[in-house]
Amino acid sequence: MDTQYFERMESEVRTYSRSFPIVFDRACGAHLWTTDGTQYIDFLAGAGTLNYGHNNPVLKKALMDYIERDGIVHGLDFWTHGKQDFYQTLEELILKPRGLDYKIQLPGPTGTNAVEAAIRLARRITGRSNILTFTNGFHGVTMGALATTGNAKFRDALGVPAIGAQFMPYDGYLGEGVDTLDYVEKALDDKSSGLDRPAAAIVELVQGEGGINAASIEWIKRLADICKQRDILLIVDDIQAGCGRTGKFFSFEHAGIKPDMVTNSKSLSGYGLPFAMLMMRRDLDKWTPGQYNGTFRGHTLAMVTAAETLRHYWKDDTFEKDVQRKGEVIRERFEMLAGLLSDAGHPAKERGRGMMRGIDVGSGELADEITHGAFERGLVIETSGQAGEVVKCLCPLTITDDELEQGLTILERSIRSLIE
Repeated sequence: MDTQYFERMESEVRTYSRSFPIVFDRACGAHLWTTDGTQYIDFLAGAGTLNYGHNNPVLKKALMDYIERDGIVHGLDFWTHGKQDFYQTLEELILKPRGLDYKIQLPGPTGTNAVEAAIRLARRITGRSNILTFTNGFHGVTMGALATTGNAKFRDALGVPAIGAQFMPYDGYLGEGVDTLDYVEKALDDKSSGLDRPAAAIVELVQGEGGINAASIEWIKRLADICKQRDILLIVDDIQAGCGRTGKFFSFEHAGIKPDMVTNSKSLSGYGLPFAMLMMRRDLDKWTPGQYNGTFRGHTLAMVTAAETLRHYWKDDTFEKDVQRKGEVIRERFEMLAGLLSDAGHPAKERGRGMMRGIDVGSGELADEITHGAFERGLVIETSGQAGEVVKCLCPLTITDDELEQGLTILERSIRSLIE
């Protein structure tokens, strides 16, 4: 397979192509095909960007119809029919049924753009600069977002000090039985703690890149109360955990809270097209015209597929319940696999929520061996965590039961080949 052009022309910063050093050509649903026709099951799904699978036929038809009629593709922040359709569908099918009343800001095409907008808006509203963030959190790699991202691999590449945020321990960071919010609350109320009063707290309720760490419902509720009592804006980063990944459209629905702001991207378009938004309480919209802009905040093709996604999958709770059911299938299988590893002398633990699941195998080297073996057997699956120690499943939410079983069986065979 000829890869010379990639190796000669592409930056050394590339990552996924190192784990999967082949040339992919086609994709449909939960499958990928290489240029020579080899088929793989996809448990990566664009790092959570393809919740509805590759080239979903329902979304593809809506997209092709829009293009065929010469619909607006790039519209800056013009009012377009495609944008109107997305807003209306989002409000009627997602926001109103959940008792949410947010305004929408389209800050640019990626999740880090939404995080930057949220941070900047929180500072503008409160007049405070500090952002409270959490260990193992990942919020993007632009300068403001990176200051709230924990992993040293990303922070070390910044070139200047990452400033503007202070880290607090996430749920479970100090071990089982320790409520880390005791420390957070103490630090916020102690004028000698060194914690500057925050404008906002930003948090993933299931940490994706951080290792599939799922905050408990009790911890989430208490964090929301702590922020509300102290006039700290709560920003939920739902970029990877949103759009149904945890078994609810929004990850915060499980806890019944209503964040002040929500960042959303990845599977928002439903088709893998760049699309991000910041949702905010109406009274928080304190921008002046043009104060935050971006050339590609009007990517209407993404809005077209996003609206169709909501109509097709979220008009009732049928799809949501199916995601929850499949999530239980993955959880049970991952618990069994974690048991196999533990019994073989490799302590492991399953964790996650919904179809956002992982197995912490305790070692990045072992996790790499497992995922490499899975790839050799026809499964694309990645790792996450501070040392890549978590085998991470982000398969399409639309994956069939048979495809899910095939992928899980491949993963099991890879693990057994290493321990038996």
